[in-house]
Amino acid sequence: MTASRTNPDPGTGSPAWELLLPAASAPARARGRSLQAALREAVRTGRLVPGTRLPSSRDLAADLGVSRGLITEAYEQLTAEGYLRSGRGAGTWVGDAVRAARPRARDLAPRSAAGRADFVPGTPDVSLFPRAAWSAAQRGVLAELPHHELGYPDPRGLPRLRTALAELLARRRGVVADPERIVIVSGVSQATTVLGFVLHARGMREVGVENPGSPQHEALYAAAGVATVPVPMDDEGLALGPLRASGVRSVVTTPAHQFPTGIAYSARRRAELLDWARSVDGFVLEDDYDGDFRYDRAPVGALQGLDPERVAYAGSVSKSLAPGLRLGWLLVPEALAEEVVERKRTMDLGHPTLDQALFARFVERGDYDRQLRRCQRAYRERRDTLVAALEEHFPGAEVTGIAAGLHVIAALPERYGPEERFLARVTAAGVAVRPLTDYAHARAGSRSGAGGPRGVRLVLGYAHLSPARIRNGVRLMARAVAAGRA
Repeated sequence: MTASRTNPDPGTGSPAWELLLPAASAPARARGRSLQAALREAVRTGRLVPGTRLPSSRDLAADLGVSRGLITEAYEQLTAEGYLRSGRGAGTWVGDAVRAARPRARDLAPRSAAGRADFVPGTPDVSLFPRAAWSAAQRGVLAELPHHELGYPDPRGLPRLRTALAELLARRRGVVADPERIVIVSGVSQATTVLGFVLHARGMREVGVENPGSPQHEALYAAAGVATVPVPMDDEGLALGPLRASGVRSVVTTPAHQFPTGIAYSARRRAELLDWARSVDGFVLEDDYDGDFRYDRAPVGALQGLDPERVAYAGSVSKSLAPGLRLGWLLVPEALAEEVVERKRTMDLGHPTLDQALFARFVERGDYDRQLRRCQRAYRERRDTLVAALEEHFPGAEVTGIAAGLHVIAALPERYGPEERFLARVTAAGVAVRPLTDYAHARAGSRSGAGGPRGVRLVLGYAHLSPARIRNGVRLMARAVAAGRA
């Protein structure tokens, strides 16, 4: 017995009962639920359209080789839910209450700009991810991880990972790293949000941010009910006069390699910033987003090492391994520790245990140090390639900031401006770039750092590009500008 031919299955034209054959083969104890689920899904997805008449319970049971009682129960259950309708002596029909479309999963992950070259900053080269070493560490962890560690973790993170990170960060970044004050987080973004909630609970409704600076801070702190106050930069770091005048008691900084200007805070400014924090009984929130990557000398140590009671320090593996791992750390002053840990606990009950154990093993065996060296070699070569290409194709261009990180600031001579026209030409040529003005805080009320009315100052990311693609991208920019001037 098949479904009425007046309303055939629109998906394949096959009779309705064929959709239920897999469910009819389920184990006896689960067969009834499986039949109901299969019939419900066929209606929900449109395989059985409204108005389709179903076989009688006797005929369908015979066709499927199951008891009539299972079919009767399925019809009754789905009729009660509204998927089917029936009338005495009129048979069973697909109802018309269901309006669900076939589910479709969208991908909202950020993607590189479409075009021939992409110099948008902030993206590492994920092709450098150490798949073989990571896979080996994963196998080792699965073989050795005690069963009890698969339960709910300490919201601060596994002691093994916090201990490994304390040694790593003290050695590489000069921090004062007590494992009891390290909290494992889902990247610097979660660290920022956690700190925002803690500051809000302490009565702080504003936090200072560097201007120009990362555009993400405003939204992250806003989610915690904290407004961001732009504080201008000078040649040494945050300008202390405007910081004092702002009235804030906490400020977000990137002192090792400021984003986006590329400067490193001077020793004097680092000391002055800490003096300010002590004078207002406040905190400095240090984002060490790419502090491991310095190419002309050893990296400057973290600000946190100078005063761990006034500096909350955040870092992650997003630039060294992959952003998709969502793995980072937050070192907190003792005064904030309990509040941060409690907020982390209420957010997600702690970071995934397997990921933590895996990364701990990766650090302990020296694999992470090897990965950092590998990335540093690759990124230094790409930075050198970009600087050379700019010198060749844009004579007179000046690259400012220290030799570090994953981006450079390129100041082009006035003859290549004005900036709006330059950007329009290179965009039309399929080259994605960002001007420094894009990173000015909206509340600042100015376009500081624009490089003058006719100047062009670009923030060029290079880490995710091969040397060949870097050279080709700069060449495309130069051709686009030359064509527009011809």
